[in-house]
Amino acid sequence: MTEKTVLNATHRALGARMVDFGGWDMPINYGSQIEEHHAVRRDAGMFDVSHMTVIDLHGPRTREFLRHLLANNVDKLKKQGKALYSCMLNERGGVIDDLIVYFFDEAHFRLVVNAGTRAKDLAWITQQAQDFAVEVKERPDFAMIAVQGPNARGKVLDLLNDMDRPRIEALGKFTAAAAQGPHGMPLFIARTGYTGEDGFEIMLPNDDAVALWQALSEAGVAPAGLGARDTLRLEAGMNLYGQDMDDDVSPWEANLGWTIALDEGRDFIGRGPLEAMRAAGVPRVMIGLVLDEKGVLRHGQRVTTANGSGEILSGSFAPTLNKAVAFARIPAGDPGEISVDIRGRELPVRQVKYPFVRDGQPCAGI
Repeated sequence: MTEKTVLNATHRALGARMVDFGGWDMPINYGSQIEEHHAVRRDAGMFDVSHMTVIDLHGPRTREFLRHLLANNVDKLKKQGKALYSCMLNERGGVIDDLIVYFFDEAHFRLVVNAGTRAKDLAWITQQAQDFAVEVKERPDFAMIAVQGPNARGKVLDLLNDMDRPRIEALGKFTAAAAQGPHGMPLFIARTGYTGEDGFEIMLPNDDAVALWQALSEAGVAPAGLGARDTLRLEAGMNLYGQDMDDDVSPWEANLGWTIALDEGRDFIGRGPLEAMRAAGVPRVMIGLVLDEKGVLRHGQRVTTANGSGEILSGSFAPTLNKAVAFARIPAGDPGEISVDIRGRELPVRQVKYPFVRDGQPCAGI
């Protein structure tokens, strides 16, 4: 049975085209996906991301537990509200999920994990937490709205309690804090996002979500669906779980080596296989591709290199660039000239460093 967020009726009233996304009935767009994409790049857009799974962890050994569970090191989290991006690995070094962890205090951390991996994530986290006597508590009582774009923060700040506004305005990236929104509603505001633009991701009680959505709309924030969210995150060089990495792909092979903290004396799950793979030489790499002629790069297309074949992972038309871009996984080594099979035609593509877009502008060489 398809699940619905508390904003489902609001989306339908706006005429949203709804699709099944990880078992949730979610808006893909409200009319024009391209216009929604540009609204986020140029002004401010908002996404219902209440399908994401919020998990609170409690117990005196919670930090110790997370040092074991995650490939990145939560010892980087020293200040209340600070956040960290990490992969959670299986014993083979494959990615169970990518997530954000927030620090409240030594006995309370919060995880936000992907919607499509909810069941396996909860089972895995609960199993691993037993040895540390950590309580694992899912928070389905929370909704989440992401407000993104160059004007997003200003539009959110205007809705906050006067006493909270300076403190939230001063939040650094990957930091969060509590504040009061319209009519005193309690908000947990994080300066994070999945679009490459500045902005906030806001957790709040389900009962307040419709009122906040309406207040944001009245402030000129455009509703945006999951279609625009996907093209925005691809342009920004951000991975999508299940498409760019999964249980059989290591962070090395997903260009997420920067999230692995191989600090001395910390034996996190999957560390041994990761170190062995690095020592032996990572067999596959993830690269960025640009198609300069007409055509669209899509998931599953075959990529031909001098070292053998690979495939397109995430691929799409990029509205900011007016051309197609993609991530691809190919054999390691100098690939030489690269081509992609698009409906039986071998089209040449350029390898580029991503992100493809930063601060709303094409990156150099794209």
